[in-house]
Amino acid sequence: MELTRMVAEDFGVEIIEQETDKDHIQILFSSKRSLAASRFINSLKSVTSRRLRQELPSVMKKYLWGGVFWSPSYFVASTGQVSMEDIRHYVQSQKEK
Repeated sequence: MELTRMVAEDFGVEIIEQETDKDHIQILFSSKRSLAASRFINSLKSVTSRRLRQELPSVMKKYLWGGVFWSPSYFVASTGQVSMEDIRHYVQSQKEK
């Protein structure tokens, strides 16, 4: 999670909440409207994958399916119609599942 915060800082993004599940990560973040979300997400995926491969090569090789850490897809949504507290609760609840 420290690594995701470092990447976010490089993009001027504030991570409000983040939780992982078995096969995905949920990140609630705040950014300027001018941020290209695709650039941020792709950079986040690249940096984290590269770092994990460097630090845990045997683990990564053993458990990766087809040598891929991240799927090429992602989902980004704005939060205009939902309260910040509701979204925060949803992200925090991921660790309870």
